[in-house]
Amino acid sequence: MLLQRLKEYSKRIPSTPSMYGKMVIKWIIDIDMDGQLQGIIPTSDGEKKNDKGKSFLAPHIGRASGIKAKLLADNGEYVLGKARKDSDTARVKECNRAFVELIKKAAECTNESTIYSILKFYEHTNCAELILKEDFDPSQNLTFRINGILPIDLPSIQKFWSGYTGEETNSKDGDVRGKDIMQCLICGEEKPAIRRLPFKIKRIPGGQTAGTAMISANSPAFESYGLEESLIAPTCQECGERFSKAANSLLEGENTHITAGKLVYIFWTKEETGFSFASILSKPEPGEVKMLVKSVFSGKKAAVEIDSTPFYATAFSASGARVAVRDWLETTVSNAQENLARWFKLQQIVDVYTGDETLPSPIKGYFGKDKKWISGIIDDLAPEVKRRRDINGLSPNIFKVLIHAALNGGALPMWLLYQAVRRNRAEQKVTISRAVLIKMVLQSQNNNFIEEDKMEQIDLENRNPAYLCGRLLGVIESVQMAAIPGAKATVVDRFFGTASSAPASVFGRLLRGAQFHLSKLRKEKRGTFEALEKKLDEVQSGLNSFPKTLTLEDQGRFALGYYHQRAADRAGAIAYKQSQQEEKNRKLDTESSSA
Repeated sequence: MLLQRLKEYSKRIPSTPSMYGKMVIKWIIDIDMDGQLQGIIPTSDGEKKNDKGKSFLAPHIGRASGIKAKLLADNGEYVLGKARKDSDTARVKECNRAFVELIKKAAECTNESTIYSILKFYEHTNCAELILKEDFDPSQNLTFRINGILPIDLPSIQKFWSGYTGEETNSKDGDVRGKDIMQCLICGEEKPAIRRLPFKIKRIPGGQTAGTAMISANSPAFESYGLEESLIAPTCQECGERFSKAANSLLEGENTHITAGKLVYIFWTKEETGFSFASILSKPEPGEVKMLVKSVFSGKKAAVEIDSTPFYATAFSASGARVAVRDWLETTVSNAQENLARWFKLQQIVDVYTGDETLPSPIKGYFGKDKKWISGIIDDLAPEVKRRRDINGLSPNIFKVLIHAALNGGALPMWLLYQAVRRNRAEQKVTISRAVLIKMVLQSQNNNFIEEDKMEQIDLENRNPAYLCGRLLGVIESVQMAAIPGAKATVVDRFFGTASSAPASVFGRLLRGAQFHLSKLRKEKRGTFEALEKKLDEVQSGLNSFPKTLTLEDQGRFALGYYHQRAADRAGAIAYKQSQQEEKNRKLDTESSSA
């Protein structure tokens, strides 16, 4: 199913000649019609560091350790017979010979005059004596240009290459063998099945630079019914090429993939819809998210009118030299949008610093336009290594379950809550990202959107003991900070872990310490004392006793209670300062008008 959908998508990407792929070419060998060398010039200005040249569409063939020449464009070992430092010179000569032999075959089949010019170049040029520029590297790619014409662009050459590679890739020996005529699992037709896929999948995290194979059985352990290599999942050359190019196109597009750690997700629809799922998940714009949520929950916008366009998503990771498919999702655009709206609705929570609603969170953090870091949902699950979150150290499953829930709905797993709670205890604090994630896990267990409207900010009616204990810790911290401004460490820094898992063992001690701080405030800051004492009484009035231990869910509620209380306290402080400033301004205005 996945390969069939990818093949369908290949019709939407720019058409390329059969068995042609993107190749970075550094040098152009300019010759005239008589094969006389005019110069070897770079394709780029070389201003960039490690500049490898420009990208061209050029003949492509999959090769491993054997000698297989690409037509008219290849590296310096094949084109000029120039060996790299560690290369076997005898093998390099064989590579160059194979390259020239392939050109001869192309000349015989196409009768192209430019190809004969290239053969003349090889006849009267000793490539070993060519004087090349100092920055020439045999690993760089070269191609020919004859009087301004690139032969790789000629239709006759493209046609020859398509036919030639069709024969080459069908068998090890270059001959189509009867036993490889099989039913293609993508198109369903009886065709020669390719033994090795011509194009590999690139940009897979942790994969090989040259690409990883989507279908491959390179050892007996992977073989099935005696079938070897790619024959275990038989595909014809056309289908193999098209689904590979489609996957590479999606992995290359900024708006069609998201990479996090060792996993990459690609997204596409059967038809163009103008809606980018990757963009809204990786860099959600507040306005776009607000419109999406409003359209789903109010039903006013046509964006969620039953759009039955099929939507697909899949997750890849590297497994040695092969692609491992970690997830597959097939639904409709409208269903995915509805689940996305729920996803962002679940994220809504008060900002602990400003008291306003937080902005929509991306899956992982990124630098915004003002070069300010925008934290993602998974960022704070990772431990800090040299003051940076080690996202790559996170389990790929974290990323997978989040994306799957965002697009397919359903409940987030409780082990994700454990990850957030554990990190809270390790760092002795609750960050915005972790508070968002805890809220999402707890509320995603319930599909009732009305219920999900709660827990966005402090809930004074909530009498859950764990939630109240979290709030109480926040108030005790406020008491301490008011009594000892500028304290380097607070009770939260020392006791958050114990208070969030075994409240009964520590809250008695914390409350006794708070009484000392309140006594100091009563003498020095009467108004602050009265406000904080009232808040302590209000929170404690809901607690008959402190729980001995808290379950995982209750530890999440504890964290939310603490977070909400801190947000409410800071919002109250901001409002108080603003009111004081407004009062001061009014007095100044009154005095100036009287004068």
